Amino acid sequence: MDSILKNNIIIPKRLVDAHKGTHGCVAIVGGADGMQGAVTLASRAALLAGAGRVYACFLSNEAPKLDSAYPEIMMRLPASLGSLKQLDCVVIGPGLGLTDEAKSLLSFWLQKPVKLVIDADALNLIASHQILRDLLVKRKDFSVFTPHLGEAARLLKVTTEEIQQHRIDYCLNLAEQYHVVCVLKGAGTLVAHQEQYAINTTGNSGLASGGSGDVLSGVIGSLIAQGLSPFEASRTGVFIHGAAADALVARGIGPRGLTASEVALEARNILNALALDAELPNSSPDL
Repeated sequence: MDSILKNNIIIPKRLVDAHKGTHGCVAIVGGADGMQGAVTLASRAALLAGAGRVYACFLSNEAPKLDSAYPEIMMRLPASLGSLKQLDCVVIGPGLGLTDEAKSLLSFWLQKPVKLVIDADALNLIASHQILRDLLVKRKDFSVFTPHLGEAARLLKVTTEEIQQHRIDYCLNLAEQYHVVCVLKGAGTLVAHQEQYAINTTGNSGLASGGSGDVLSGVIGSLIAQGLSPFEASRTGVFIHGAAADALVARGIGPRGLTASEVALEARNILNALALDAELPNSSPDL
């Protein structure tokens, strides 16, 4: 994989002779009734982060037939998604819900040979069902967890206060117990894998709004599909996500009222600035 090292993170390189297949295929699975926006946000973020193909898969019977703002995103039903020949990463969980259908869908993907980003309700399902946990730890392909404090607490059967007091230890614990790369979200988002971890230094309180996590999972999934390892994709994704929020606040957009959609658009600018060796506004070079 060709890549660019900048600001201590890795950016996928786009070659002159590239085509859409070169930059990976990512699918977003979730979007139960009343939560279709979560899949829309994650899918748009994956597209804006550079994935060559993006599929949006909704559980809701009222799923949109088209994203009119981004018609490049392809819509699929849950039953048809698994037959795709090229699928480099699946992001599962945004707006997934906790129904039996959601559980069955997660079980299906845990048994497929594809890299996974496991977010939101998918994390809660794993915390509640031992059979899903068993499937996860047996996987040969890499998986990424993206829990916030509450989800991490449910996965480890402890309180959120305990997680917050010992964030590094519990993040490493999650990575070890579940055999995943763990992205523990919050101020100073942590990324842990095996015995190594990184602390992100970008981001601000503007990210404390609905949909922000969906955008992050879409960016990470996109970077994995483009060839980064799950650990490097997670480190890069959280850096870019936070740097996008920092750049927006520096221009007077937020932190109050900063939206996830604005962060996804700005993340594209940050990625391109990094690739062009441009200076980032109001972001730290350390991760």
